Amino acid sequence: MAHTASILHGVSAALLLTAGVFAAPSAPVFNIGREDGRADEFALAKGLGWQRYMAAFPQPIAYTVGVSRAETGWPYIHPNTADRWAGSRTHPFIIHFTLTAAPPRPLFLIIAQINALQDPTLHLAVNGHALEPQRVPPGSGDASGSAAGRAKPARTVVTVPAHFFRAGANELTLTLDAGSWIIYDAVTLAADIPPAYTPPDLASRTRALRDGMYGAVREILFATRNHVNDGHWYANFGYYCDGPARTTYGGQGRLCAWDLRTGALRLLVDDPAGAVRDPCVHEDGTKIVFAYRPGGTPHYHLYEIHADGSGLRQLTDGGYDDIEPCYLPDGGIVFVSSRARRWVNCWLTQVATVHRCEADGSRIRMLSANIEHDNTPWPLPDGRLIYTRWEYIDRSQVNYHHLWTMNPDGTQHSVFFGNLHPGGLFIDAKPIPGSTDVLFIDSPGHGSVEHRGFVARVSAKHGPDAAHNLQRISTQPSFRDPWALTPDLYLAARDRELVLMDDRGTESVLFTLPAAFADCWLHEPRPLAGRARAPLLADKTDWSQPDGIFILENVYQGRQMAGVEKGTVAKLMILETLPKPINFTGGMDPLSYVGTFTLPRVLGTVPVEPDGSAYFTAPALRPLFFIALDGSGRAVKRMQSFTQVMPGERLGCTGCHEPRASAPYPYDAAGAVSASRRAPSRIDAGDRAFDVPDFPRHVQPVLDRHCVRCHNPDKRAGGIDLCGDHGPMFSMGYYSLVTHGLVADGRNYAKSNYAPYALGSGGSRLMTKLKGTHHDVRPSPQDIAAIALWLDASAPYPGTYAALGCGMIGGYAQNEQTLENDAAWPTTRAAQPFFEQQCATCHTQTFKPLPRTLSDENGLSFWMPKMDDPRLRHSRHALFNLTRPDRSLYLRAPLAVSAGGLGLCTNTAGQVVFASADQPGYRALYAMIDAGRTRLAAIKRFDMPGFRPRPEYLREMKRYGILPAAFDEVNEEADPYAIDRRYWDSFIYCPTKPSVR
Repeated sequence: MAHTASILHGVSAALLLTAGVFAAPSAPVFNIGREDGRADEFALAKGLGWQRYMAAFPQPIAYTVGVSRAETGWPYIHPNTADRWAGSRTHPFIIHFTLTAAPPRPLFLIIAQINALQDPTLHLAVNGHALEPQRVPPGSGDASGSAAGRAKPARTVVTVPAHFFRAGANELTLTLDAGSWIIYDAVTLAADIPPAYTPPDLASRTRALRDGMYGAVREILFATRNHVNDGHWYANFGYYCDGPARTTYGGQGRLCAWDLRTGALRLLVDDPAGAVRDPCVHEDGTKIVFAYRPGGTPHYHLYEIHADGSGLRQLTDGGYDDIEPCYLPDGGIVFVSSRARRWVNCWLTQVATVHRCEADGSRIRMLSANIEHDNTPWPLPDGRLIYTRWEYIDRSQVNYHHLWTMNPDGTQHSVFFGNLHPGGLFIDAKPIPGSTDVLFIDSPGHGSVEHRGFVARVSAKHGPDAAHNLQRISTQPSFRDPWALTPDLYLAARDRELVLMDDRGTESVLFTLPAAFADCWLHEPRPLAGRARAPLLADKTDWSQPDGIFILENVYQGRQMAGVEKGTVAKLMILETLPKPINFTGGMDPLSYVGTFTLPRVLGTVPVEPDGSAYFTAPALRPLFFIALDGSGRAVKRMQSFTQVMPGERLGCTGCHEPRASAPYPYDAAGAVSASRRAPSRIDAGDRAFDVPDFPRHVQPVLDRHCVRCHNPDKRAGGIDLCGDHGPMFSMGYYSLVTHGLVADGRNYAKSNYAPYALGSGGSRLMTKLKGTHHDVRPSPQDIAAIALWLDASAPYPGTYAALGCGMIGGYAQNEQTLENDAAWPTTRAAQPFFEQQCATCHTQTFKPLPRTLSDENGLSFWMPKMDDPRLRHSRHALFNLTRPDRSLYLRAPLAVSAGGLGLCTNTAGQVVFASADQPGYRALYAMIDAGRTRLAAIKRFDMPGFRPRPEYLREMKRYGILPAAFDEVNEEADPYAIDRRYWDSFIYCPTKPSVR
């Protein structure tokens, strides 16, 4: 945050206090926060709020100047005795600071507050010396207790006698009573009272902008368009999985230039049936590149036009979308494109990744191998490109869409800010002139429609993990497409408005779209003027090479590597995360239960030298991640992000999850790590059982050989059924392993950088069952290796993307449980009275609830249940066996042992619920489950004979050229595993073929 420097400078001032310092205004002893009418630099301000106070700060606040940070250590709100949400008690806030000498005269404590509720009284003490209690005046903020918004703060100024202070450690305590909370703006201790905050006069700066005081800016360029009702930031081009008839884009496309001085509006492109987006002005100010979908056409392509509106020409074409272009220093154009031929892993729309082309649109090449979205690439002053990368490997899909950089040739992809700490979409980043900071949109949570969010800025000086470097500028998340005119003056769009904003978030509306632009938003405002060209970086690629080279200096250097001794890691496993050819819903089903959204392909292993180094070739333009394996082949440490190399690139990393701001690991006396003294290793595919995991084919046979004799529908040792029978969505064995805590796969958690031996084969309890100590289970080395490989390869259920959106009873489409939902089936309806009479008397909604239908989730989230929820053991996936309905726990638990059941359920009279399978209630429940068996046999799951992929899957494979255009989607044989493999192999870069289609 911006206040951090003040805190550190305040410490320096405190260490140098002398009598002479107080003769003139001096730097404060400390500042906590910045007096600016806002509280958003403090802890709990960003999305958490006062409701989380007691969980985050159960103990008194202890803040050490120069060590603590306001955004984590000082809550924006100070609760009081009237606040029941904070325990109706006092909450001391204690500030520790150091002085080298006692001050020669009194100091001033200035407390600026946004608001105070119910006239609280502030009690102050310095080193045990009490000061006169102060009634805290209210500010102009609202009374909701929120940190959002801007207000004119009120001040409490207290004179602190000099003799209250001492050389060395000092302590200042702030306590409230007799009222409710206060919301802080800033707390300052200083020798002089600084001027009070005065809201800036943005009107004069608006006039200065119009008068040319901020450069030769005469016109502001922007686009207008409307949009469809999809709240995802990326769902604004192409079509949904249903087919080309259901599109994500709107119309009312115009490219406009607004004159700052006269207010005249000039239309460069006017196409109400089409759409215009993402204009970028060339460095010389004479031409504009933008994305344009002409009316009556389905795709955005790149177009160029002269600044005066003449010379419109099309640069790219084809059956894919090209958006978000920007001119490159070498004369080319960088943009994002759906030519990547992949779909969002957790939604129904297509993916666009970073590509580049020449100035005339020729020689289109992929620069990013991401299997999820990239967005808004833009040159930085040092020549690199900054862009947004969304990714999630074995972690939450809604928390990691942050800022990355690459060179214009696609080399050196590196995180700029984010990727470790979850939360927020960081997008539309652009450099701030006269600064090394960047301006961008911080769109809360999983992002919002058309990139809407807070205007924010960030410095990367302290590395990408320094969360305190992010500063939200606007008080509301309602802005888009910011542009920095100066270090402290910005343009932004807000709905139909063009807004001018300063670095404190003060805003003024410059222009509003006229009535003729009904139902349109104003987008992408930027000066129609030239700008400095970024430096030209040397091209480090060699497109004649199919591979690149990685060098790892020391696998043992990094965060969360404590206790891993040198020599432990023997190999790196190299995996490729595989793109999806289509997708149908927002969850991971049926690929996993609350785990991976994607399939990985295991490429093989490379050796790690005793000093921790590795040196190896890797295929170019493929999204790769690594797992460090020990000598027994168990996973020590796992990447939860991907990396890539371009053709001919040589890419190095320091260690395993090492801090990005750390120095390289010291080389040995010879000046090089061991691995670099030899030729690079080739990835060794070895003799593994598979490369793409598939539970029924690769894991279930191992369970059948060693586990099912005890863990089956009849014996259920430990309450676990590991048979391969089908449930409504998964197999009984797969679901049992996952929900009984036997698999450690990262789940769908917003967490990264686990401790050693926490994930995969290194952290899964299933591996401990195979050591020969679990009831004499002694699998072969091959079986153990197969289980370990499945665990390290993200532990999915199907091994084909053709399984998506089909083969399920109660499956999901667009997050709605509409696929074969049995709730209205006659057999399901007929079973409900019997459930009410014979089950619901014990299994209520609050006590041991049971699903009432094959599709009933029993209140569990389909994509993010808590893994310790007791309902997981009695969910539909565990209770309904659709291969052998009579072996369903749903039926066997209430059936008498004498009748072949388990006799676990008794009625209020202590009698077993069903004495015989001939009772009407039993037969009705059986019929409900058997109807599921019959329907599943008809629609078929991926591992059932006669399975056929969905037509939409086959449609996209034809579009990609994987299947011939004349392929009969109804009658021709379609092996999903073979089709998937041909699709994935189409991304293998071959120097003799074009890199993109």
